[in-house]
This record gives sequence, C-alpha cells and structure tokens, in this order.
Amino acid sequence: MKVALGSTFAKPWIWSFIGALAVWLAAIVFTGGYGAGGMLSAALSLAVFTVVVGVGQMFVITLGPGNVDLSLPANIGLASAVAMTVMAGDDQRIALGLLAALACGAAVGTANYLLIWALRIPPIIATLSASFVIQSIDISYGRGLQIKPPPGFAEFTNIQLFGIPLLAMLTVLFMIGANVVLQRTVFGRSVLAIGQNMRAARLAGIPVNRVRFATYVLSGTLGGIDGALLAGYFRGANVDIGNEYLLASIAVVVIGGTSVAGGKANIPGLFGAALFLVLLLTMLNTFGVSAGVRLVLTGLVIVAVITAASGAETAR
Repeated sequence: MKVALGSTFAKPWIWSFIGALAVWLAAIVFTGGYGAGGMLSAALSLAVFTVVVGVGQMFVITLGPGNVDLSLPANIGLASAVAMTVMAGDDQRIALGLLAALACGAAVGTANYLLIWALRIPPIIATLSASFVIQSIDISYGRGLQIKPPPGFAEFTNIQLFGIPLLAMLTVLFMIGANVVLQRTVFGRSVLAIGQNMRAARLAGIPVNRVRFATYVLSGTLGGIDGALLAGYFRGANVDIGNEYLLASIAVVVIGGTSVAGGKANIPGLFGAALFLVLLLTMLNTFGVSAGVRLVLTGLVIVAVITAASGAETAR
C-alpha cells in the first residue's frame, strides 16, 4: 500500500490535481459550501480552453530551452474572427468554419517557424514579432465584428452531461490521443529526443528541422481551433479573446510537470494545472482580489513550481 502511494505521489502530474482540490476546498470553506458544484462545473468548462492550447505549447517547450509560442493570444483572436465570419451564423457552415480556424492557426504556425528558420532568430523573438503582425491583422479584420456563432455550435460548446461539460469529456479523449502521439509515435519521440539534445538527435538521423516545423504548426493549429471554440462558448469573436492564454498556456505546462529545459513532457498534468489556475482565479475573485494582484500571484506560483522542480532535478 505504501509503495503504491509513494509511486503515485512521485508522479509530477498528481500534484497539479492535489493543488486544484485544495483550492476548491478552500473556496468551499470560504463560501460555506454555496455553489460548490457550479464552481467545479464552470472550472471544468474554462479549463478546456487552456488545456487545448497548453498541449500545443507543451510540445513546443519540450523541443528545448528557448522554444515557446508567444503568438497564441493573437492567433486565437484572429482564428475566432475567421471562424465566425465563415460560419456566418449558419449551422450548416459549422464544419467549414472549424476548418477555416484550423487553417488559420496552421498558417500562423508555419509563419512562426519560417521566421525562426529563415532569419535564424530565437523562437521567443520570432513568435513575439509574429504576434504583433497577427494582432494588427486581427484588429483591422476583426475589430467591431458582431457575428454570433450558429445556435447549434453555441449550444454544443455549453452542453453538460450529468453536470460535466461535454467539451471536458472530449478534451480528456484528446489528451489521451496526444499522449499516445507523444509516447508512441516517431514524431513524439523525436520531439523528446530533440529537447534532450538537438545535436545528438541530428546525428542520430532525426529530421530536426521538419520535426520542429511540425511542432510549431501543431501549436498554431490548436490555437486556431481554440479560438473557434472560445467564440462559440462566449457567443461571439473578440480581438482580445485570447489575451489571457499567453501566461496560462505556459503556466499549465510548467505546473503540469513538463520540464522547461526540454526533453521531458507531461500531458496528464495539464488538466490538473488548468483546473488549479481556474479555481485559484475563482477563489481570488471570491475574496475580492484585484486583477493585478491575481496576475502577481499566478506569476509567483509559476516561479515556485519551477524552483521546486529545479530542486528536485538537482537532488536526483
């Protein structure tokens, strides 16, 4: 029994779920149990959007130090506008709108890697520069856009079965698939190998440039579909709809147990980390904490997790 418990608690992802549970219980104590079920249901719904972009960000970060996709917020905003424009409020155009969002995200991911590869500039600079360009396009294209999502699509993003959001159930299946890709496919293992040692991976015959390109396209594509889902959930596109997902997408990766040094990824922890962040923000809102303080506390949590993880690696 002790061995089983020790093995469970040794897994990095378990602590994100323990943290989420602790925050939820603290909120319940503060509110006297009022709205506990609704709070958890809302957290599950909102966590979905962070998990989707978190998976893409995780693959990018796993490539090694310096790899990060800072274009996600602008990508999400642009894709939400493109999806709603293509759908045009018509249920029969939902599939077409989703494909447009995926294509938009893939184009952003492609542009990101072309900047990295062609100009030989660090990914953090390339994706940040791309985000400014994308945001400018988004402002000129999507500012003031007043197109509501098709009724069927809006209903789909808000469906609950036995109090559990359908999107959360589908996201769990998506995470299982992403974990299979990471651990059982040539692409996933190549990402891990590149993150551990890019030079060794190249000498081993791994097509490093192609794998990195595919990884940035994957991140962009997931950002695109996330924009469409957010527009459906919040009943419309918005230029600023993805703003909070820059910090959140990195935070869930770190808190979920993925190494910022690359070469080590942890998909199960993403959902626990997303729930932890959403519930933490909910609790801070309940306490009446200002937005600025919430951001500071979130940053401190990330720093604390990175410090703890670094200490654990050194000890090993």
